[in-house]
Amino acid sequence: MLDPHHHQGKFGHDYIRVLASAAGLVWSTDDLDVDGVDLTIKQPGRTRFGFSPQIEVQIKTVSRPKYRQGQLIFGGLSHTQFNQLAGTDFAVPRYLFAVHVPVVADLFTDSVTGGLMLRHAGYFLSLRDRVRFAVDNSKRKVSVPIPVSNVLDVEALAALVAGSSR
Repeated sequence: MLDPHHHQGKFGHDYIRVLASAAGLVWSTDDLDVDGVDLTIKQPGRTRFGFSPQIEVQIKTVSRPKYRQGQLIFGGLSHTQFNQLAGTDFAVPRYLFAVHVPVVADLFTDSVTGGLMLRHAGYFLSLRDRVRFAVDNSKRKVSVPIPVSNVLDVEALAALVAGSSR
């Protein structure tokens, strides 16, 4: 069995992979995470927006979320991780995906009549408009507010990928 921290993180990654599969998208991972990208998600083939539009994402999980004024206040990014997402100079658009998961792993999924339910919800945020910290610091954390209206579902994920080549 995985320790609770790894189990929660793995479930968050799998949650995003399920959404990508349901959206008809493909995902891949680099053989080594050297620049803060957990998954690359793309729409294969030619689209009206170009060939194989794609996004890169950093996936984080939270089991005890804090909400304020219609925003999930995510406090789990280090300055280094923030810097890997912030700014406009990426060849491929980058997003932070925060997945709210149950505290207890037994509640990650539930079999219901006609299907399987994944708990709880994912949210997305672009940090494109944010200024990087002058110095990378993997020990210092920053809180990032994510609008709860940025729910990550099949349609939203497909739209993020399709919009990446506009």
